[in-house]
Amino acid sequence: MSKPIFIVGFMGSGKTTWGKKLAKALDRPFIDLDEVLVQRLGMTIPEYFSLHGEADFRKIESTVLKETNTPNAVISTGGGTPCYFDNMDWITQHGTAVYFEHTPKSLWMRLNATDVNKRPALKGLTGEQLLDFIAEKLAERDPFYQKAQIKIDQMHTPIAELKERLKHYA
Repeated sequence: MSKPIFIVGFMGSGKTTWGKKLAKALDRPFIDLDEVLVQRLGMTIPEYFSLHGEADFRKIESTVLKETNTPNAVISTGGGTPCYFDNMDWITQHGTAVYFEHTPKSLWMRLNATDVNKRPALKGLTGEQLLDFIAEKLAERDPFYQKAQIKIDQMHTPIAELKERLKHYA
């Protein structure tokens, strides 16, 4: 059995989409931490945020992360998951972390193509406000993301190259 692979990165960086592709390419199970949280909470993450606040959510998220330490799985984390408590240190101790790096502009373009109102942190933000928010949040979170054992430019790295790089860790 191999250690799990944890996909980390900002919201909209492709963690779930690429995580599924990577899991298939490696013949491993795929787990989306956000989906596990929704099942555990019995409501969507935005609903939970509005009822109980972010601090409460982050505590539950950290617990669920540590309970979802499935050997051999590819696990997509939430964008903020590595940035709270000891989560990123725990991730790198119990598995291999892969950081999907993006520029604020590339994230802005990707997020603009989605319904940003479904993401609690982005509700009501558009245009330059959204870009500024992304740049500021990414700067805050980057020190946590940089602890990942593997960092890739997600837009320009083929799955085959990522698979090759993972051989040194799995």
